Amino acid sequence: MDKISLSKLLERPLLLKLISAGLLIAAIGLTLLQLSAFKESQKYFPSGSMIAEIPVGGLDRKEAGDLLFETFNQPVELQYQGHRLQISPIALGFKMDIEAMLSEAEQLSQTSFGAAFWNYLWNINTPSAAVSVPLSAEINQDSIRQFLLNEISPRYDQPPIEATPVAGQTIFEKGQAGYAINLAESTEAILPALKSPTQRTAKLVADETPAEPPSLDNLQILLKQQIYLSSPDTLVEIYLKDLEDNRSMHFAVQNNEEIPPEIAFTAASTIKIPVMISVLRRTESPTPEYITTMLQQMIMYSKNTDTDQLMEEVIDPIYGPIYVTEDLESMGLKNTFLGGYFYLGAPLLRRYETPANQRLDINLAPDVYNQTTPGEMGTLLEGVYHCAKDETGLLTQTFPGQLTQEECQFMIRLLIGDRLPYLITAGLPEGTQIAHKHGWIEELDGLLHTMSDAAIVYTPGGDYTLTIYMYHPEHLIFDDGNRLMAQLSTTIYNFFNVYSSD
Repeated sequence: MDKISLSKLLERPLLLKLISAGLLIAAIGLTLLQLSAFKESQKYFPSGSMIAEIPVGGLDRKEAGDLLFETFNQPVELQYQGHRLQISPIALGFKMDIEAMLSEAEQLSQTSFGAAFWNYLWNINTPSAAVSVPLSAEINQDSIRQFLLNEISPRYDQPPIEATPVAGQTIFEKGQAGYAINLAESTEAILPALKSPTQRTAKLVADETPAEPPSLDNLQILLKQQIYLSSPDTLVEIYLKDLEDNRSMHFAVQNNEEIPPEIAFTAASTIKIPVMISVLRRTESPTPEYITTMLQQMIMYSKNTDTDQLMEEVIDPIYGPIYVTEDLESMGLKNTFLGGYFYLGAPLLRRYETPANQRLDINLAPDVYNQTTPGEMGTLLEGVYHCAKDETGLLTQTFPGQLTQEECQFMIRLLIGDRLPYLITAGLPEGTQIAHKHGWIEELDGLLHTMSDAAIVYTPGGDYTLTIYMYHPEHLIFDDGNRLMAQLSTTIYNFFNVYSSD
């Protein structure tokens, strides 16, 4: 009896152990099955999750990666001046790190693994928290700029078109403005389009470039045509200097052929410009009234007697003209001189040989008393202009402390006082300010051969010096010469002011 009871007692714990072990194994197996099922559910990103602003809730890693790749590799549309261009993001230096974004999203979605698994085991419906991961990408802005510079600019930028002369007229047809891509602002416009999954359009920025003024080459062609059509056998030399940007034009023509410029012309009354300079550099400021009066008579009314008196009283009673010439030489002007006084029968004080009057290719038999070239007279006026404007330039450099800005401004006023309505003045719109000195003279044969005008012209489109000298070997009819010079003056004015009315 005791033996049987003991055996039964020994058998019961074993059964319990076996049962317990079986239950434990079953529980572990069930847990593993549940864990496997839970892990399978965790392969999908929680509902509402966003990566780079793209919804990935319910997608696994591969599906989310494919969606990211497909979205951000869609072309970006560049809009430029009416053109629409579909461009690969890779061409614009865009490189996305998909793996980094997926890993970060997975890490964020698994931070509460224990609690989430417990809720899953007990069928507690607690939704997983949505995750949000920003875009992770590199954008090489240098690549964007290079693309714009190499692909967009050469194909779509429009250079400005210059104004062109109208054949047979004195006017110029306005050019057209152009545009060029603004690299900095356009690059900034592209960046948001590359980073956005939905707004993948960028409007590029262009800078307008104003229409170009007509070229001096075209101006010269037009002026030559006018000379050839009007008076081909008249020798005309023109010197033009843009006082704003220092562009210059200088040429001479006769008989439909171009001649090397810097021809020696009879200066006539244009030589009174250097006389005025020589007088004022020797006069204390303020200028005495009697000298002012004689200067007005000399420049405004071209009085030879006042010219002689100024040289005699202010410069030298005998060698006044020679000292004027020395002043010119000190300024580097080798072709302009005054060899004697103006009064009838005045002796020739000195005979001058210059590079211009020693040329073998052309000789206009200029007056041995006074000569100049259009280029040198234009250079002299340029010196007056800059001295009057800001006390710089040729005059103040050559005669430091001897010519003030006020004295040069006085010279400008004197030259403005030459109100003769012919020559360069005749070709300008009414009210245009011109500071100039005209000149013409009858030669020994009693005929007019040379006409000249040397001017500073002030216009809305820019100031310029213009000297025009004309010579006809037989007879230069004043009306014909005046008409041609006025036409040339009008053309040059229009050249400078083609856009001034805009």
